[in-house]
Amino acid sequence: MKKILIINGHPDKESFNFGLAESYKTGAQKSNAIIKEINIRELCFNPNLQFGYRKRTELEPDLLNAQTKLKWADHLVWVYPVWWGSVPAIMKGFLDRILLPGFAFNKKENSLWWDKYFTGKTARIICTLDQPAWYYKWFYGNPSHNAMKKLTLNFIGVKKVRTTTIGPIQLSKKEFRAKWLKKVEKMGLLNN
Repeated sequence: MKKILIINGHPDKESFNFGLAESYKTGAQKSNAIIKEINIRELCFNPNLQFGYRKRTELEPDLLNAQTKLKWADHLVWVYPVWWGSVPAIMKGFLDRILLPGFAFNKKENSLWWDKYFTGKTARIICTLDQPAWYYKWFYGNPSHNAMKKLTLNFIGVKKVRTTTIGPIQLSKKEFRAKWLKKVEKMGLLNN
């Protein structure tokens, strides 16, 4: 059975992102996958990597638990809105605080290369926008996708990363949202 971790980076529990995460979970449950969740908004932690990597900041219990879940999972599903071409601040702080040297990667001594500790895992990014997905891709070059896929997940060893971009959300109709909830449920069913 596939072990799936759904990480929701939206700070508002009434957002469409929570509906998308729930739809993916519903589909994954139908496939008999084992599912765990992290709703970043519910975690108690300081999102500021105060000293960078110069000095260790002790991880709060919620972050230690999140690290355990990340290591456990075969497939990581990230659900979040794109704000200012990036992820929400709370999600960025979450990434900064948990994807640490010694946990997610480790720099090799006297080298520009590093060991990647998340090899063998796969990921799905599901993100929402307030503009059409094609516009975000062709006019801006998908900056948040590149940062999350290439500079974060690939950096720690997650090679196979699929991205689903949904937008525009702000002016979307009920039918548009319902269609996407069904599509995301199917992604969950297929575990991709």
